Amino acid sequence: MKKLAYLLISAAIVLSSCGGDKKEDNKNTAIAKGGVKYGGVFKMNETEDFKSLYPLNVTMSLEQRIANQVYEGLVKLNQEDLSIVAGLAEKWDVNEDATSYTFHIRKGVMFHDNDCFEGGKGREVKAQDFKYCMDRIAISDPSNQMYWLFKDKVKGANEYHDATKDGKTPEGGISGITVVDDYTLKIDLNYSFAGFLNIASHAACYVYPKEAVEKYGADIRVNPIGTGAFKVNKIKEGETVILGRNENYWKSDEFGNKLPYLDGLKFLFNKEKKAELLEFKKGNLDMVFRLPLEMINDVVGELDDAKKGGNRPYVMQVVPALSVYYLGMQHKLPPFDNVDVRKAFNYAIDRESIVTYTLQGEGRAATHGIVPPFKGYDFEGVKGYEFSVEKAKEHMANAGYANGNGFPEITLQINPGGGDRNVQIAEVVQKMLNENLGINIKIEQMQFAQHLENLETGKANFWRAGWIADYPDPENFLNLLYGGHVPAELSTKAYINPMRYQSTSFDSIFDAALREVDDAKRFELFRQADQKSVDDAAIMPIFYDENTRLIQVYVKNFPSNAMEYRDMSEVYFDHEEEEVTK
Repeated sequence: MKKLAYLLISAAIVLSSCGGDKKEDNKNTAIAKGGVKYGGVFKMNETEDFKSLYPLNVTMSLEQRIANQVYEGLVKLNQEDLSIVAGLAEKWDVNEDATSYTFHIRKGVMFHDNDCFEGGKGREVKAQDFKYCMDRIAISDPSNQMYWLFKDKVKGANEYHDATKDGKTPEGGISGITVVDDYTLKIDLNYSFAGFLNIASHAACYVYPKEAVEKYGADIRVNPIGTGAFKVNKIKEGETVILGRNENYWKSDEFGNKLPYLDGLKFLFNKEKKAELLEFKKGNLDMVFRLPLEMINDVVGELDDAKKGGNRPYVMQVVPALSVYYLGMQHKLPPFDNVDVRKAFNYAIDRESIVTYTLQGEGRAATHGIVPPFKGYDFEGVKGYEFSVEKAKEHMANAGYANGNGFPEITLQINPGGGDRNVQIAEVVQKMLNENLGINIKIEQMQFAQHLENLETGKANFWRAGWIADYPDPENFLNLLYGGHVPAELSTKAYINPMRYQSTSFDSIFDAALREVDDAKRFELFRQADQKSVDDAAIMPIFYDENTRLIQVYVKNFPSNAMEYRDMSEVYFDHEEEEVTK
């Protein structure tokens, strides 16, 4: 367990700073009812560049953190506990067997002003806009990575997907998504699915105007237009994304104050994690998400100083994350087409040592399944792989590679993100496999886009991967191993399940869980599916993550959560302000 986790779980601890300097021009402009304050630009950093801010291509967590401020869907997540709350649908009805969902859409919600509209003024959102966007989720297009959300579930989605393979878009769209009237949308499913509201909260279900798609085409990736609390002021890829306050935002707080409170948001893209932390301590950033591993001890030391009465210039938040870090193996190619090889690799890794020494306690050893600790889910009821050199060697011998003899040299493909931890973990795994199995592993780094391309098209044999929940449900993790996502050809992209793991037993249990309305029974079926994937050594789970972030002490209404889901619409500064850079 992580050192920092003992200091804080779902709470804030004030730490001592190393001489950060405050900005005199960072003062609030107005105090509103309830004591909240308007003004200020929230500044944060990402260590990787985004690829796209178009909802159907938002696949990276950093992209979601930006897009979630610009776009909205029918429902959204509560930033504190990740429960489903109303979004652009003010209410919804679900029939008794959870096969039909009817959403009642708010009146008077406007799209952001943009040149794609006549006169540059945003128009009102209607049910037809949601129908248009959701139909696009099922379109057969290489750039659409979200079909899996509706596949098999939404009535007519599979048929519409097949009908669009020749580039045509038949009239009517998905038959199971119907516009009842301007403010009512009905979605019918093929089977009972109690978790559909989670799907509706996904980024792919954000609403955006048809006019933007027609005007910007492929460039919509950098021209996001939604209904959210913030709208785009400036995007300079690789350098900055600046979002300004949406003056026409529909929502008010409990005191009647118009949201959002902040003037804007500024995202920077500094690849160096150490430099990011130093900028935070200087007061040039308002938060840091994840600490550089080599600086964790320094931060813990600062906490100790704060306990002894030191200054109190920033806050640390730590929560267990709905996130798993794992190594993927290509099941369709040797040597990982052999289950004994996959089991040998799993037994040969000392996960507790990786967490304790390599990660400096930042995380929890993944000695269970692919699903991380989750409320209501019997996480510990899934028996994973303990560290056992004896069992590792036994399985290698069963595979025909006793003491590593004859085993081919393979490459562990990684991307350089995650600070330095991807490299550090890869090097430790390389050493453990060599010492415990007598085999040689090469490490190859490549940028994230190429990394994804290789593993999705079957070019990678062994790779680093991770999954942060799109929504809080075990289904979102186990879906990664569903055989229905595996294409017939190895070269055909597998956005989901790039391991190409296929098990009729796993799929049968998973399908039953999807159709179970009772949550307790549903979660138990998911646990059984999780155990089956472990028994087949479908992947190599390494650790379950924890979200650690530092925020400036003047940042208010910004709770941490297990998904690092950020809704900046109600965040405010208690005394400082900045103006959005135009």
